[in-house]
Amino acid sequence: MDGTNRTKPECMEEPPLAIDVILQLDIFGIILYSTLTFMAFVSVLLYIEECVYIYRKVSSNKKSAIIWVNGAAPVIGAMSCLGMWIPRATMFTDMTSATYFAIVVFKFLILMIEECGGDEVFIKSSADKTLRISTGPCCCCCPCLPRVPITRRSLFMLKLGSFQFALLKVVFTILSIILWTNGNFKVTDMNITGAAIWINPGVGVLTIIALWPVSIMFIHVREALRSLKIIPKYAMYQLVLILSQLQTAIINILGMNGTIACSPPFSSIHRGYLMSQQLLILEMFIITLVTRLLYRRQYDPVHYGEVDEEKNSVLATDSSEHHMKNNK
Repeated sequence: MDGTNRTKPECMEEPPLAIDVILQLDIFGIILYSTLTFMAFVSVLLYIEECVYIYRKVSSNKKSAIIWVNGAAPVIGAMSCLGMWIPRATMFTDMTSATYFAIVVFKFLILMIEECGGDEVFIKSSADKTLRISTGPCCCCCPCLPRVPITRRSLFMLKLGSFQFALLKVVFTILSIILWTNGNFKVTDMNITGAAIWINPGVGVLTIIALWPVSIMFIHVREALRSLKIIPKYAMYQLVLILSQLQTAIINILGMNGTIACSPPFSSIHRGYLMSQQLLILEMFIITLVTRLLYRRQYDPVHYGEVDEEKNSVLATDSSEHHMKNNK
């Protein structure tokens, strides 16, 4: 965007009111907003129906984790829809989505453990195994790191690493809202004296720390839980993370730099927010459909530990048969 466009009064205004958004819609805008709203509404309905199914059909130890994890895409889509219709609420809708996903990170870790039978079964079956900690997003470039034995303490540290993000994200969200009411917090304020320049990087560091235990656990259990489609489930979880965090951050930065042209009544920054919200509604709708296929199903529980035993027995049988053939 050229420099003259940035100085236009309509490009420097606050985000419009909801009624202003409605009044400026043309035929294409009405169709677009209606379609995206319908997608967000259907996502929420599918999620509610899925929650009822999970509550009735899934064992009690996994209900909470599955419901939380499944809610990531519908909640983010619904919050994006609210932000699309009410631009002045964007900060709050984004914070709600980010706070919910922070809890989802912890719940996905719990889900993988529960799929293995819970803490006690996991620890008992993994007494002679180790965890590979040289994985992303923290230590993927450090293959020399030693493997960690699976003990009650190491499992607690993994849980703590993810739980701190769920807890502190709520604390930082409340703090941001309090500072915003006092005029000290503004998302677009990147000055050294602004609160956002200090809070946002801190949240980013907490996010990386929280994703690390989930990645460690996934690498350890992915073969044992392959029959439960844990790999595509993890892929959907990662996709929600990338789209809701990385994609949104890139578009917002382009808007703040003036790369995205303003379109009254939206300034460059708030048009970037609008584009991000509209993309997220469509993307979260598709992810909701995919996760529904992955989670809304009945399946026999996997007895963690027996997978490795069966694999070892098969290898032992093959080895004995090979040895007998060589003797013949």
